Amino acid sequence: MAIEVAGYDPAWADKAAAACAELRDRVPELFTVIEHIGSTAVPGLAAKPIIDLMAATYDLDEVAAHDGTLGLLGYERHDAGMPGRLFYGRDELGRRAYHLHVVPAQTWSTRNELLLRDYLRAHPADARRYADLKRDLASKHESGNDYTRGKTGLIQELTDRARAAAGLDLVPVWEE
Repeated sequence: MAIEVAGYDPAWADKAAAACAELRDRVPELFTVIEHIGSTAVPGLAAKPIIDLMAATYDLDEVAAHDGTLGLLGYERHDAGMPGRLFYGRDELGRRAYHLHVVPAQTWSTRNELLLRDYLRAHPADARRYADLKRDLASKHESGNDYTRGKTGLIQELTDRARAAAGLDLVPVWEE
């Protein structure tokens, strides 16, 4: 199956805001914060049309205990091979539409995903570089793994810049 990278859609921000509000309303006790992350959170950036959300919690086990409630909202937990994180997918109209990453609250301010999002919002030339790379990789790869591996070098470079600007140690972008 081809990888779809779409031009920026302003509706992504509205969809993310609605999904965050729905989560806050249905499970208000679970998350300390929920934000829109990823490429769909960067105005003007081309992206796979999947809304990425990140939520913080003080207790990952408590969130896992609410899988049934999250399931009623369409979120299904998957093992994404990322330690210290819960990962949920939500489909709409037979396609993946949302990802929900749940991370420990104490790591929130140093999350690479948030730092990269904010960096790309503030550096449009780098956002264009990233969009160009994604379009190129999508035209060459059908495997999501190959597509993601192809982005790793640039993601690491830009995340390193964001972490350095914030006075944070440099760390690998992919959790193992």
